[in-house]
Amino acid sequence: MTQMPKTPLLDRVHYPSDLRKLEDKELPQLAREVRDEMIDAVSRTGGHLGAGLGVVELTIAIHSVFNTPDDRLIFDVGHQCYPHKILTGRRDRIRTLRQEDGLSGFTRRAESEYDPFGAAHSSTSISAGLGMAVAAELDNTDRRVIAVIGDGAMSAGMAYEALNNAGALDARLIVILNDNDMSIAPPTGAMSAYLARLASGRTYMGFRDFGKKLTAYLGKKVDRAITRAVEHARGYVTGGTMFEEMGFYHIGPIDGHSFEHLLPVLRNVRDNAQGPVLIHVVTQKGKGYAPAEAAADKYHGVNKFDVITGAQTKVKPNAPSYTSVFADALVQEATLDDKIVGITAAMPNGTGLDKLQEFFPKRCFDVGIAEQHAVTFAAGLAAEGYKPFAALYSTFLQRAYDQVVHDVAIQGLPVRFPIDRAGFVGADGPTHAGSFDTTFLATLPGFVVMAAADEAELKHMVRTAAAYDLGPISFRYPRGEGVGVDLPERGRILEIGKGRVVKQGSKVALLSFGTRLADSLLAAEDLDAAGLSTTVADARFAKPLDHDLIRQLAAHHEMLITIEEGAVGGFGSQVMHFLANDGLLDSGLKVRSLVMPDIWMEQAKPEAMNAKAGLDRASIVQTVFRTLGRGRIVEAAG
Repeated sequence: MTQMPKTPLLDRVHYPSDLRKLEDKELPQLAREVRDEMIDAVSRTGGHLGAGLGVVELTIAIHSVFNTPDDRLIFDVGHQCYPHKILTGRRDRIRTLRQEDGLSGFTRRAESEYDPFGAAHSSTSISAGLGMAVAAELDNTDRRVIAVIGDGAMSAGMAYEALNNAGALDARLIVILNDNDMSIAPPTGAMSAYLARLASGRTYMGFRDFGKKLTAYLGKKVDRAITRAVEHARGYVTGGTMFEEMGFYHIGPIDGHSFEHLLPVLRNVRDNAQGPVLIHVVTQKGKGYAPAEAAADKYHGVNKFDVITGAQTKVKPNAPSYTSVFADALVQEATLDDKIVGITAAMPNGTGLDKLQEFFPKRCFDVGIAEQHAVTFAAGLAAEGYKPFAALYSTFLQRAYDQVVHDVAIQGLPVRFPIDRAGFVGADGPTHAGSFDTTFLATLPGFVVMAAADEAELKHMVRTAAAYDLGPISFRYPRGEGVGVDLPERGRILEIGKGRVVKQGSKVALLSFGTRLADSLLAAEDLDAAGLSTTVADARFAKPLDHDLIRQLAAHHEMLITIEEGAVGGFGSQVMHFLANDGLLDSGLKVRSLVMPDIWMEQAKPEAMNAKAGLDRASIVQTVFRTLGRGRIVEAAG
């Protein structure tokens, strides 16, 4: 008799309340189905695959044991949240991940009640979870709060600040440390499972609490002695850790792919824990998909791919990426100057510093997810005469602004800041957009702020930064490929604070800062065709501004437009401030500033985002038409 195929469990699980109706023995089947669903979805959209594959069992176990969304589940970073989305009412939209008008690639409060806290940058989950745990206590609400944080995110100081505070408050908080990069095999035997259940059970936790109460009664001196005895005894069960020293009850490590290990421990913690608990879970990134398991990066971030072979769709670039141009230029300069060093915060591949690491391993430093440390570390190197290039994404540089101000700028130290992912970044949406760096750096006295208009300009700026020793200097460039200009053999040193005129006209002046130059040149063609002779200039510098260039444009044109892929308050504001104070607006010069709109722009392709923002070719032309008036355009064209 032919055996009927199993009915897919996932078709019955729309929300965690459905999941909690399943028997424990059914959960492995559900995990396989969630994993297959996720692989198929990401193969069509691209995205973060490996992290989500590694937490399928953990995600199912948490939703099975805890009463989400009343109990709060917070994912750090969010790269691992795809299985969570499938199980929380969003399966029907999972193939819109990271697409325009689709699901976010991260947890997002506006998207679902099951996302109590938005995630994008790392190391925030414990702090947010602690806030929610304290709120529950103040409200006298019997609510559990679970924060899932990866081992990489634990390299950030913010995570330890939160752990320290949670331990001091004795908060009812559950932290799950998802360790997916251990060099040792996870403990999968029956004895390790037994010990984890024992350590998380009522009897042992009660013994620990009794010890605390007794020692508090007997006094501090005895308190320390008995506490050491209790923890020494506990060391025979699971081993003491620094988390215990910070006030957390530590359990693990346990196998994060075994429901037999996860479920009893989570249930014990749910029912018995009163203070902060840290559960150390070992998982395998890319689990259950052979191409991901075999890949060096475990398919952390992927393009669309063939599910059968794992082969990713390759986009053939017409020009090298800005990141690779920066990397090659930095290696070239480092070959000629042994004082040049590179610093990255857990993004060697993303920033291109892996190339510097290959050639000069002793002069390239990956400090982990610790941007604040990266900047002050660079300041220390600069203070000793080295030439540090602290290569960070624009969105991540935000995390170290205090260090940029106090440890670098005030001291006038020549730290070089290559700023990758400047402007819109497409599928990663508003959390990763490089919007604010020009604004927050150009406000600092003594800072040199540059933006590359194309690949050749980027090479010039790498060499300029290497040669500049008078203070901090930055240069920004976008994600993706360049415009295809010819590259010089080596960049040349630019004169600080001097821009360039790329095309000469007489009526309209377009002053671009950064890679909007290409669209400015295309817009100038359309304006010339309409009878509006147009000058196009590349500012190169937001600080110091090229005052002579701006005066020339103001004096010889009826209209001046500044264009930048950055937020209000940046380059355009610097230009407007100078125009006003220099009296250049008194003659009736018409000035417009094109910037990112003052909203959080949602994910889409970068070209679509620039069009919506009013920063593309057509938008520049329309701005001129609206400002000068249709009648004047017809007259000029005639």
